[in-house]
Order: sequence, then structure tokens, then C-alpha cells
Amino acid sequence: MAEENKVTLYGMWVSPYVKRVELALRLKGIPYEYVEEDLRNKSPLLLKFNPVHQKVPVLVHNGKAIVESLVILEYIDETWKTGPQLLPEDPYKRSQVRFWASYLQQVFESMISVVKTSGEAQEKAMKEVTEKLKLLEEGLKGFFPNGFPNSFDKENVGLLEVVICSHFGSYEAQEEALGVKFITPENTPLIYSSITALTEIPAVKAAHNPHEKVVAFLKFARGNALKSSAE
Repeated sequence: MAEENKVTLYGMWVSPYVKRVELALRLKGIPYEYVEEDLRNKSPLLLKFNPVHQKVPVLVHNGKAIVESLVILEYIDETWKTGPQLLPEDPYKRSQVRFWASYLQQVFESMISVVKTSGEAQEKAMKEVTEKLKLLEEGLKGFFPNGFPNSFDKENVGLLEVVICSHFGSYEAQEEALGVKFITPENTPLIYSSITALTEIPAVKAAHNPHEKVVAFLKFARGNALKSSAE
């Protein structure tokens, strides 16, 4: 790869925020180098490229660092015109995509609370996730009025689909690790069918994390969180 076109992604394999950047790069056919970070022992380069938040993902293009996943996705879309256009041209539609992509992050944060809690606190977090998913399902009807696959063009995957896939693509592993079901064809048909359609795309398949590896990580994270809260 020519130095002037060098792209490096600093990430952590299980992070959905890293995964969304990886998906965008793969969908657009952008060659890149991936560097796995140990967030308990952050590398000097990560601290150099993201001194403010010291988090992943960080995309380095031509020696310049871009941080925050949604900012990175917009940068990718504006810099590389190959592959699908992630954000629509229409300003109103762009604003709606940005809003729901941001809302998806809130849903994910509530799901993290389910991982880290038990008993009444977990029940409260689960109820919050269910309510937020219901609102998300309604919001997605504006983007996919005819459902999947009728409203879906696998050649033109957008930012919203990328974010959905990065957060919910491993929903089966989440179910196995936690013993609860959030994504079902009955309760969240649009989300469920969108994941099913997206995971059939070769570029998405190539970026998918192994099921058992995700299950093991979630069980480990949950065990540590519950142990810490009990101390």
C-alpha cells in the first residue's frame, strides 16, 4: 500500500464502535491495516493519536488521526467515493440518520447495564432496553417502509445499517451469555430482518466475530462486573 494512501484502524475486537468502522471500510473496499489494542495497557500510539479520550476506534489516514466512530464514518464517506454512500445527500434525511444512529448508541448503553447487573437492577435495565428497542423499531419504519428485503439494497448499505449491524450483529451471542432475548422476529421484526439481510453480505460476513468468542467475552465481562459490585 502506498504510504500516501495508508489507512490504519486502531481497535479492540469486541467493540461495536470499532466494528462499525471496520464494516464501513470493508463495504467501501478500502484496504487498511488493523491494530488490536489492549485497553488495560494502551499503546503509546493510541495515546498519541487520541490524547483526549484515549479510546478506540482511531482511524489514521495519511498520518492524520480521526477519532469517535460516527465522526470516522462520515470522514470515510466524504473521503472515499467508492462503494456505497453511507449518508444520503438530502440534509433532512442525513439528520434523521444521524439521530437514529445516536439513539442506537443509547440502546447499546442500556444493554451494557443488563450485562453488568443482576436482580431488580437487571430487570429495570431489561425493561429499559425493551422500551428503547420498541421506539427504534418504530423509527426504522421511516427508512424501511416495505420491510426487508423489499426496502434493502445490499449494494448501497448506509450508515444506519452499519450501526445496526455493529451493535446487534452478535445478538445470538448476547442471548446465550445473558439468557435473555431482545431481538426477535415477533417483537423487533425490522431489526431482526435487517440483521439477517446484512449478515449475508460477504464484506459483513468477513468482519463477523466468532460466536463462541463473543459468548465467552460477555460471560467474563458479566462475571467481573458482578464481582466488582459485590465488593
